[in-house]
Amino acid sequence: MEALILSGLPGAGKSTFCRDRLWDTHIRLNLDMLKTRHREKMLLHALIEARQRFVVDNTNPTPADRARYIVPAKAASFSVVAYHFDVAFEVARHRNAQRQGQVRVPDKGLGAIGKVLVPPSWVEGFDAIFHVRAVDGLEFDLQEIAADEL
Repeated sequence: MEALILSGLPGAGKSTFCRDRLWDTHIRLNLDMLKTRHREKMLLHALIEARQRFVVDNTNPTPADRARYIVPAKAASFSVVAYHFDVAFEVARHRNAQRQGQVRVPDKGLGAIGKVLVPPSWVEGFDAIFHVRAVDGLEFDLQEIAADEL
């Protein structure tokens, strides 16, 4: 079974990637939809117990944020893969500004996430790490990172 953990700034393309590439294959965990960590944890444990592939579509900026998914998934023998969305802060800010309603993150919040954002690393326990870049706003370029590159 497989757990995918997306990481990156709001506006980096994580949810679009999820919708375009994972909609039919993975259950989506997203704190914006679930609203509370309690609900998220309940669904995470249900997915692990059911041995269901899932994708965590949150910003997941720090190793501690990602550990809440990695630890239980690895304990259940899931393969855990990171997808880090590498986008310039100004590009993410521009994309975020195009959003309407509650999905738009205030600039102050975007800046706070940018200050703590740490790309995923092998020491966190990932089985694979990919850097993802949006190309022309419509396609995604994935590059797998070798263990000796980080």
